[in-house]
Amino acid sequence: MWGVLLGTALQLQQAQLWPGSGYAVIAVVGALLSVLMMRWAVPRAWLDRIACCVAAAILLYGVAGWRAAQQMQTQLDPALEGVDLLVDGVIVAMPQTVAAGQRFRLAVTAAKRAGQTVTVPPLVDLAWYGSWSPAPSKASLSAAADAVPHLMAGQRWRLPVRLKAPHGSVNPYGFDYELWVWEQGVQASGYVRVARAGGDPALVPQHLSDGQGYPVERLRQQVRDAMVQRLAPDAEREDADGASRARIAGVLVALVTGEQRAIDREDWQLFRTTGVAHLMAISGLHITLFAWVAAVLVSALWRRSARLCLWLPAPRVALVGGVLCALAYAVFSGWGVPAQRTVLMLTVVVLLRLSGRQWPWYVTWLLACAVVVLAQPTALLQAGFWLSFLAVGILFASDLGEPSARPAGASQRSNAISAMAKLLREQWVVTVALTPLSLLLFGQVSVIGLLANLLAIPWVTWVVTPLALLGTLVPPLWDVAVWAMKPLMACLQWLAQLPGAALWFPQAPWWAAAAAVVGGVCMVLPLPWQLRMLGLPWLLPAICWQPLRPDAGQFTLLALDVGQGQAVLVQTARHSLLYDAGPVYGPGSNAGDRVVVPTLRALGAKGLDSGTLDMLVISHADNDHTGGAAAVVQQLQPAQLMGSLMPHERRRLGMEGPAPWRDCVAGVRWDWDGVRFEVLHPQDTPPVVASAAKLPHTGNSRSCVLRIAAAPIAGHSAVALLMGDLEKAQEQNLVQASQNGASPPLRADFLLAPHHGSKTSSSAAFLEAVQPHWAIAQTGYRNRFQHPAAPVVQRYADLRIPLLSTVACGAAQWHSYEPLALVCLRQRQPHFWQHQVQLSPALQAGILQEAVDDGIGEINP
Repeated sequence: MWGVLLGTALQLQQAQLWPGSGYAVIAVVGALLSVLMMRWAVPRAWLDRIACCVAAAILLYGVAGWRAAQQMQTQLDPALEGVDLLVDGVIVAMPQTVAAGQRFRLAVTAAKRAGQTVTVPPLVDLAWYGSWSPAPSKASLSAAADAVPHLMAGQRWRLPVRLKAPHGSVNPYGFDYELWVWEQGVQASGYVRVARAGGDPALVPQHLSDGQGYPVERLRQQVRDAMVQRLAPDAEREDADGASRARIAGVLVALVTGEQRAIDREDWQLFRTTGVAHLMAISGLHITLFAWVAAVLVSALWRRSARLCLWLPAPRVALVGGVLCALAYAVFSGWGVPAQRTVLMLTVVVLLRLSGRQWPWYVTWLLACAVVVLAQPTALLQAGFWLSFLAVGILFASDLGEPSARPAGASQRSNAISAMAKLLREQWVVTVALTPLSLLLFGQVSVIGLLANLLAIPWVTWVVTPLALLGTLVPPLWDVAVWAMKPLMACLQWLAQLPGAALWFPQAPWWAAAAAVVGGVCMVLPLPWQLRMLGLPWLLPAICWQPLRPDAGQFTLLALDVGQGQAVLVQTARHSLLYDAGPVYGPGSNAGDRVVVPTLRALGAKGLDSGTLDMLVISHADNDHTGGAAAVVQQLQPAQLMGSLMPHERRRLGMEGPAPWRDCVAGVRWDWDGVRFEVLHPQDTPPVVASAAKLPHTGNSRSCVLRIAAAPIAGHSAVALLMGDLEKAQEQNLVQASQNGASPPLRADFLLAPHHGSKTSSSAAFLEAVQPHWAIAQTGYRNRFQHPAAPVVQRYADLRIPLLSTVACGAAQWHSYEPLALVCLRQRQPHFWQHQVQLSPALQAGILQEAVDDGIGEINP
């Protein structure tokens, strides 16, 4: 079993896959070795165990690699990205309603391009949007959504689509979207092409038939739609009670059908702060308790017939019935990875009990781990896998896995008190032991999590969830479930508002986190309290860890991978500055919540003096620069705000009042820890608005340009230029001002490519004046603006300036004390499931060879 885990873990570390035949050979060798180990045991027991472990590791390395290689064969041909295709397929999962349309998963049965049959991945994720205005309102979004047909699982469609390979952002400690879609078996995503008025008649989706299988998904969708129609029929209601009811309806939908996206983003934040997020979606806890309740009911019904009990003992029937009911619940809830993992664990335990084997708890626990990994190798990379199995293992190891003995004749009251004490102790044990692991995985500790879970676990488990499930048979019970959920939500909101309700810590290195996990486990083992307290010192490295900061006079710069937008973190020895906050991804979704805030918290990006982000600079008002600003201001509470924004733009972004505001004007300068910050553009303050009826916009021409200069090292002072969306005319002004001595020299080592590499920027004269070692364009994969533009890429190449895009690089890190080196996270931590993107022509030409040869660079051309 250890060999299963070891072999799979080693295979998951591969950056690139070998041919499937190579893995097949390895698997055969491992199988032969395993057979030999079973037939000819080694005389020494410990050596025999090691040999068996190695044989199993070789076997599973080959099996896991062969499965991955087979899946890789279904990836999308790059030649088919972004072209018009006509695909036939069946909707295989419950479609999800989003702003202005729907998202759904399609099993493709046929595909054509210009009448010629082509091969596309068998499973794709698609979006179908109606038309809506560039500045959508609730009315326009609703109208656009109504224009899309009501899709149902099991429907067969012929759709004009455009596809692309799944491509996610790569940031420090960020969510791995590409791993998530790999686990789902999805190898392409895209959208439905719909003909507008007078458009191409070929772009007309055709509904071919209904009821093409997938009855469970159709039932799930019917239940979800019925719940939404009953509990939140009017999504546009603005009154507080209506909004509360609609949000609670989303929680109930998630509990019944497993659709986690039904939960509002603010509610997810509330649940994470209070530590109860695991309760508000289908989790191992729900399925295990459902199996236990089902087993009790099956046993009670079976015992009513003496003939049945003589045929099969009731305890055995109860075990099988509980697992089958858990399987049915897991399938109905969407058969997600956590549900699969729980059903497999329960099946292993039940089969062992039915076989009569009395294995030690740790062997049973390890076997369940191995079975889960056999079914889904990437489970080893999931936070839920480690949290679930560590929790179960701790309960066993702390001698809480078996029910406590009760004295004969004990009263119901004493039994209830004993059960409550056992519940409290179990919750305390799991909380103490898993808090270090949660800190390692999420960088967050809910201080009030123990209290919140003591209230929420029994209420959600024994009241809300049963009412919501029974509501599928008796719909009025859904209304009762809403009323039952309201006091819990109010209590959670009150707890979340307490000072220090949740703490965020910088992400500790693996050795400190591992030590903290050991310390947490030690504190709950059945040992004398003096020995348990020895676990406390083991917690200190993870809790007290602070990431390394640059020396005085130097700075580091991190260009985040936020898609088609901009966000750059600058850190000195004791201060942190964020330049722009990323784009808006859609209604209720932005880079601030999804990328910027989690990354900055994981990196401990705050001022050591202020205890928070020292400054947020907004270059100008475009959505791809300001989309995450409100989230950053609300959650990171910058000590100072600066930018090139009109007063009404600051009000729209919630940037009036929370911190002092300073206009971004040429000549503004300050020093942090020996690092000089200076604004080069614009030359004047934003104009005063004469009339409220005419509200001007701070466009690209007023982008705040920031120059950052480090203290000299060996006679050279490293400089970075952050340009926003500045265009050619303003670039020329900067060149002239620099030549006339009116502003500092433009020569820089690092350049944030103006306007993401647009044709409107990066003029030859400007680039010749800057002559950077590195230039980064923060862009989205296959963005509709085609940034960076081909002529601009060629211009950089002609001047021998390495231009990288965050599409190929991921987040890019640069240090002023190593100006010739640049770290690309996508290149530094490659995995075989990641989408491989070609680097820029400049890199392919080998311009970086000198830096690589010096051992400074992290990128191989």
